Amino acid sequence: MPIAFHRVYLESAGYFMPGEPVSNEAMDSYIAPLNRMSSRIKSRILAENGIKHRYYAIDSEGATVYSNAQLAANAIRDCLRRHDSDLSAVSLLTSGSSGGDALMPGFSNMIQGELAAQPMETLSVHGICAAGVSAIQVAAQGVEMGGHASALAVASELPSRLFKRSRFAARGYDADFDAHFLRWMLSDGAGAVLLGNSGRPLPGASQGVRLRLKWVHQRSFSGDYPVCMQLGLSADRNKGHLDYPSWNEAEADGALSLRQDIRLLPHLFDIGIHEYAKLVRDGWVDPDQVDHFLCHYSSEKFIPVVEGLMEKAGLVIPRERWFSNLAWRGNTGAASILIMLAEFLETREVKPGEQIFCYIPESGRFMAAYMLLEAEAVHARPVAAGAPASAAAREDALSGDADAIAPPHDPDMAPQGLGQLLTELAAIWHDYRSRVWRTPVVRRLRNRQFETADYLNWMENWIPQVREGSKWMREGAASLSAQYAPLAALIDMHAGEEQNDFEILFQDYRNAGGAVDSIDALRRNPGGEALNAYLHGLAATRDPIGLLGAIYIIEGTGQRIVPALLPLLKASLKLPPDAFRFLEYHGHNDEHHLARWLSAVELALDCDEDGRAEQRIVDTARRTAALYLMQFHHVMEGDAA
Repeated sequence: MPIAFHRVYLESAGYFMPGEPVSNEAMDSYIAPLNRMSSRIKSRILAENGIKHRYYAIDSEGATVYSNAQLAANAIRDCLRRHDSDLSAVSLLTSGSSGGDALMPGFSNMIQGELAAQPMETLSVHGICAAGVSAIQVAAQGVEMGGHASALAVASELPSRLFKRSRFAARGYDADFDAHFLRWMLSDGAGAVLLGNSGRPLPGASQGVRLRLKWVHQRSFSGDYPVCMQLGLSADRNKGHLDYPSWNEAEADGALSLRQDIRLLPHLFDIGIHEYAKLVRDGWVDPDQVDHFLCHYSSEKFIPVVEGLMEKAGLVIPRERWFSNLAWRGNTGAASILIMLAEFLETREVKPGEQIFCYIPESGRFMAAYMLLEAEAVHARPVAAGAPASAAAREDALSGDADAIAPPHDPDMAPQGLGQLLTELAAIWHDYRSRVWRTPVVRRLRNRQFETADYLNWMENWIPQVREGSKWMREGAASLSAQYAPLAALIDMHAGEEQNDFEILFQDYRNAGGAVDSIDALRRNPGGEALNAYLHGLAATRDPIGLLGAIYIIEGTGQRIVPALLPLLKASLKLPPDAFRFLEYHGHNDEHHLARWLSAVELALDCDEDGRAEQRIVDTARRTAALYLMQFHHVMEGDAA
């Protein structure tokens, strides 16, 4: 599933292209032909890829003019300059690249050294085209979790050093097509983005707009396909470059030649579009709401391939919404999407409510990465996490602001000693809440497609699940040893208060027109069955302190998510007020229950002898969230049998 973000903004983007643009005609001065076959391959590849200019960090003699770390550092400087920001405010630097200037240390550390930057946290992602997205994701997670107010993600590539003619001398200037191919496909450059939580206006063509990162999704298929693009293996991929007696012998055998098996490439776009279709199906992206599509393709030859696959899936994004700078910036691998995004924001106006969807396929051993960003007016109230732009206004009016679905307990207001626990639980909550917001039942509700039959089906699944709540609580209390006696008494009290709640929900069901006469005839859906089995199983173990994590999610759903959905239910369904009593009751009463939960946690930690209570609570909350989410997913599947 995608990683959702709620308070991360792309505050600036910059790039650096070394030297002057190099035309197709001037390429031979840098990337000289190897043999008679070179010219034919070059003509064929350039005719297909659509690249007219690219940039090289080497000169015509093959000498390196800029190191890869210098490319990255210059992109960072450009990014900070555009935002009038100072490097001293940045506390996290992440990088993505297929390789730095040295095999070790990490590339981010070399960039930090090049910048003479202050002490900070660093992380280096080694990959190919999707490595830049990985760097962005890690930086965004640092900001989202509150560990960093400002983070930089940079991606930089310098493949030209591999392509100069001298690299092929050990082989007598002989190279097969796979080793020839990328010499005319790849070039040098770097891009950087500044992520933060200030929400300041974007620099560039847009005015009074901030850009929120909504989510990042990456999926590797390396277990399904052989290596497609590689450096460091023999041509048959059976021997690594370090397995040769010397570097000279590895070079002579072609193990230091960058290779691409183009026969495998069609599979890359096929899996990429299938993954895209899943994102659409699960409500993470709506093609109709995508205003700008930034697609990293290595060759214009693949444009109709991507379009055709989208069309077959019925999920086309019209070509007039696409943006690419491949023709005049070249293919810079991991840096491509950052350079593309930076140039797009520099030259194109983005208006509030518009979405930018990025797709980055990686051919190394097949990987697909995606990002979604949404523009907001600087002084606008944030949209509830996960809500599509088209639903923002009406959802804001009917569901309250984002605070209505905040974590059940604010970590900043935690009693002494509970800050770390509530922070971890809040992270689980944000992910859970965001995923619930994208389930078919909630999406249908938000899109005004929810009908009475859907509400009845939901309650038919839900009533037997609620019925079990007080049972597993009492089982859990009974499984607590003597040291937890005060906690057992508190849980028993809570279970007693909730033991008849299912009857209120069943009467709501009947008032809404439900036809089933007996509660015993109702069944949980597969998600509810799994959740019920898990909670009863845990309750039967000795000292099941983790159940407090389950209560956090379940009570939090009633106190945070239900109040956000109730106005939408009432607006969508023409039902009497007594069809919503259970939801009304929990929306008000669970606040009291959550206060009691906090007391229960303090009791549990006071009685904890082995120091593992906090981790048990966190682990159970995470598992409960996953199972409760499954219950939401199965609501729209009709018969739960």
